[in-house]
Amino acid sequence: MYAAYGGIYIATALVWLKFVDGVSLTHWDSIGGLVILLGASIIILQPKSLL
Repeated sequence: MYAAYGGIYIATALVWLKFVDGVSLTHWDSIGGLVILLGASIIILQPKSLL
């Protein structure tokens, strides 16, 4: 679960850079942020254990 929190933190940092600090993000930054959010959502939304 800590990996999901880390992913959310990184994505939030990218949003902060863009809108608060006014840094222009590259397309690689945007793609990386999407990959991170996808991975975090897979971890967060996983089905409950059947055991």
